[in-house]
This record gives sequence, structure tokens and C-alpha cells, in this order.
Amino acid sequence: MSPRAGSAGSTTLAFVESPVQLLNVLEWAHAHAHNGAAPGAGLTLVVLSPNDPMTRGQLRRMAELARDEGHAVRWEEARGGATAPFHTIGGLAPMLRRARRIVMGDPFSRYVQLLLTITRAQDLVVVDDGTATMEFVAQLARGERLVRWHRRGGRPGPRDVLFAPVSASARRRLTPSERRTVEVFSSMPIESAPDGVTVTANDFSWTRARFGPPRLTKGADLVGTSLVETGVVDPDRYLDAVRALAKAHGATRYFAHRRESSDKLHRLAVETGLEIVRPDLPLELIARRGPIGRTILSFPSTVVHTLPLALAGTEVRVAVCDIDPSWLTENASPRAQGFLSGVTGTARDVHRLSAVSTI
Repeated sequence: MSPRAGSAGSTTLAFVESPVQLLNVLEWAHAHAHNGAAPGAGLTLVVLSPNDPMTRGQLRRMAELARDEGHAVRWEEARGGATAPFHTIGGLAPMLRRARRIVMGDPFSRYVQLLLTITRAQDLVVVDDGTATMEFVAQLARGERLVRWHRRGGRPGPRDVLFAPVSASARRRLTPSERRTVEVFSSMPIESAPDGVTVTANDFSWTRARFGPPRLTKGADLVGTSLVETGVVDPDRYLDAVRALAKAHGATRYFAHRRESSDKLHRLAVETGLEIVRPDLPLELIARRGPIGRTILSFPSTVVHTLPLALAGTEVRVAVCDIDPSWLTENASPRAQGFLSGVTGTARDVHRLSAVSTI
């Protein structure tokens, strides 16, 4: 199927920028098909491709799975040069105007917010982009501008100021009204949502039906995080924490986050002796396919919510290690510690570990 196949009569457009977003669109389509809605026949997945090679590789693999499920996939080189956004938006405009439903993986994305100003769709769906979904729902309920949690507290930059009208318009469109419905499809613990927002639970039923159950190894596996790359956690403290966790629990493999830098991963391999694994699919699928350790260790991140669901019915134990406040950088958002603690505290079916000593 060509990258632009299926564009012509789609009633549902889904915009994704990461492998996990694409996975959760597949979960959404599967859940709605089982509820009798069967949106797959009119679903076109639009990949707004990033430049990062690791992310692109995972997106390519996920796109293959989506096609196997019967969905049309349209690949957009959305960041391939200064004129790419104009070509992308221009090419998508007719589809946006025809679509009755828009599914998006990242309501904080400027790209997605810009596309929302074009569409006339009456049904909007937000699928998980990780723990940021919790923050999105909370900001929508409070009527705040949409800002990623790790950036809150800083002054808006020039680009933020220029983009403010578009962001404000997107927030209004993501607010339910008599003419517009809003659904949040999430595996996150969303306790309260704004009036009119429908929250649908994502239990990873497609993943469990499609893959596994996995073969389990005797040891433990450790899941990496990009908290260093986003400027939240000090790199030296992070390396010390990984070393201590691996030693305490006998971990032998480290599953890298797709945004972790090569330099950091090389240093981790040299100084901890862990085998660094760069997954070619989201970790939920990697773990479900196996082999995977009987214990999976993680810092606060999306996987402490998603892995117990994807691995339901197996004997895998997911354990999460708190982030010690002393690990945070001076530039970390004032909300960072509270947000990370909330990610850990609201996780279900996980074993909670105290922050390890990095001294």
C-alpha cells in the first residue's frame, strides 16, 4: 500500500508522531470495533514523521502492523525542511475538512494544534501519549493553556507567544460543546475529567490478543527513561541510580527509551555492565512478545501504568523506583517532583520501591 493510500473517503483521521501514539490508536480502533462501532473501515492513520532515526524506525514497524490490521497509512515527512509544514498542511487540508472524527496522540503538539484549526470534525478523540495525558485532562479542566509538564514554570519564549492564538483555539476546540464531542482513550488513572469529556479505558486488549504470552527469563530487566534528556534529572545521579538498581535486583538488560542519547547509553553500558537493548517496537509489544524478565524495573514513566495491563495474566512483576528530589537538576520545573510522584503513586498493580541511594 502506498504512503498516501486510503486518503479519499476516510471519515476518521488519526494523527500520530510517536510509536506509542500509533499503538494506542490501534487499541482505540480495536476497542471501538468490539463495541460495534467498527471505525477501521474509514480510518486513515497520518504519521507526522519526526527526524529522530530511532523513532522513525519504530514508527515504520508500527505502520506495518497498522496496515496488517486493514488501516490505511499516510506517511508525511512533516519535518523534512523549512517548507515541509506548508506542504504537509496543504496536502492534508481537504481530508481535514471532510473528516467527521479526528483522533490525535498529542494535544500539546503544535503541529496537531495547527491542524485542529482547519478541521470541521464534530468528534475529537485524544489517545494516550503517555503520562502527559493526565496533565492534558487536568489543564483542560482548569481552563489553562496547554503546556507540557516539564516546561511549566518557565517564561514563554518568542515562539510560544507567536503560537499562543493557535494554542488557545486548539484548547477551545478540545472543549466539549453541543456541536462537538471529546473522548479521552487512556490507560492512565484519570480521576476527574471536564464536563462533557468521555473517558474510555484502554486495557491493551489488542496487544494481548495479537502477541504472547511471553516466555519469562529468571532475571530482571530495567526500563530506561528520557528524564535526563528533558533536563529533569542529573545525568550522574541517574547513572548511579541505574547502577544501584541493577545490582540490587540482578538486572542484566536495559531497554532504552527511544529519546535517550547514544553517549548516555554508551556510558551506562561501560559503567554498569548492562546489555543495552534498543527496541524496534514500543515496550508493551516487546514485553508481550518476550522473552522478558520476571521483574521489570522502571523509574516513574508511562510503562508503570501500561505494562501491568499488557502483561495481565502473566507472572511478570513491575516495580517502580521513586525519583529522589536530590536527583533533579536546577532547571527542572517546580512541578517536576510532584508530577513524578503522582505518576508512581497512581500506578496500579506495581510494586513500589523507595528511591535508591546514589552516594
